[in-house]
Amino acid sequence: MFTGIIEEIGTITGVVKGAKSSRVTIKANIIFSDLKLGDSVSTNGVCLTVSDMTDHTFTADVMHETLKYTSLAGLSSGTRVNLERAMRADGRFGGHIVSGHIDGAGIVKDIKKDDNAVIYTIHADADILKYIVKKGSIAIDGISLTVTYVDNTSFSISIIPHTLSETILGDKKIGNIVNLEVDMLAKYIEKLLLGKDSTSTKQSGITAEFLMKNGF
Repeated sequence: MFTGIIEEIGTITGVVKGAKSSRVTIKANIIFSDLKLGDSVSTNGVCLTVSDMTDHTFTADVMHETLKYTSLAGLSSGTRVNLERAMRADGRFGGHIVSGHIDGAGIVKDIKKDDNAVIYTIHADADILKYIVKKGSIAIDGISLTVTYVDNTSFSISIIPHTLSETILGDKKIGNIVNLEVDMLAKYIEKLLLGKDSTSTKQSGITAEFLMKNGF
């Protein structure tokens, strides 16, 4: 589990492509203070497992499913990536619960200055937007962010200077792809309300009235 608070920006030093998978090597510094083989590292929001490492690089295998649904398929030598180690049990919970399992990709639709902040508008599919609410949480390329606006085709987030300098969001341009992970709480509530299959019309015993009455 991750929190969406990026620890550092790493750099891709090598990509070995297979028929439908790839093996990436990433150079970094901070995360190596206690990194071990088998550890999980959020890389642009995707949970990868360390399969090999040196003093300042780690290597991870990226499976076909991950390449198909995330921006990792576009990684090349020199690409910068957001990195976060899995949360320690005694760590501070600075962001929100992030699993590292991407729900889908978004496309940067607009970028504009707003005094000391920068507003990014992201186009996303309806099956992702249904989980996004104003003032709710969203992970973009692994960064825990707060939604400032949402409609039926896109949503916006407002980025402070610190986030721009400490993550790769400042590298993004209109048309670029970003990895999206919605707040998992929304998906759990949907399942409780609709039953085993979110497309089912059968209602469970958990109702909206019940949730509001109990503080949700």
